[in-house]
Amino acid sequence: MNSYIKKGEIFIFSAPSGTGKTTLCNAVLKKFPEIQFGISHTTRKPRKGETHGKEYYFISTNEFENKIKKNLWAEWASVHGNYYGTLADTLNKVIDIGKNIILDIDVKGAKQILKQYPESITIFIMPPDLDELKKRLILRKTDEADVINIRIENAKKEILQKNLYKHIIINDKLLDAVKKITDLVNSYIKV
Repeated sequence: MNSYIKKGEIFIFSAPSGTGKTTLCNAVLKKFPEIQFGISHTTRKPRKGETHGKEYYFISTNEFENKIKKNLWAEWASVHGNYYGTLADTLNKVIDIGKNIILDIDVKGAKQILKQYPESITIFIMPPDLDELKKRLILRKTDEADVINIRIENAKKEILQKNLYKHIIINDKLLDAVKKITDLVNSYIKV
């Protein structure tokens, strides 16, 4: 009897901050509850309503840097003055038992994951344009004006790298974007 278990798929979702990536990830997870969400670690402070172990694992800078020294991250980056990362052990445990996982990570993290997991399914979510993105960031009311400006500058750099991704989805109309992204994910997990 063959005891081979097909490895799970890694879905990498990347997008400039404020593009609606979290909303789209949540739509996929709602439609496909068997897919696991890869909870990242971060050194940033929790936002209102965020819970340790749900949106992120909130850890100290010292703890994060110790894991860097021990080479425990599948990917990590310093973004907007804080560290973000995905533990390799956590990722391997999920895909080795045949489960699929979504990673909500930035372009730098996606590049690192692709070095170790080149078969990952990469999806870049685009804003309709930078003016709309700025409006969404302002309406979100989670950042000061200077942070929003930094996020817009970072968005310009990230958008220039969108062609590193196999799939690009523009989040102009949310329901259309949800349909496109759930159809895309379904095409990979139906096999």
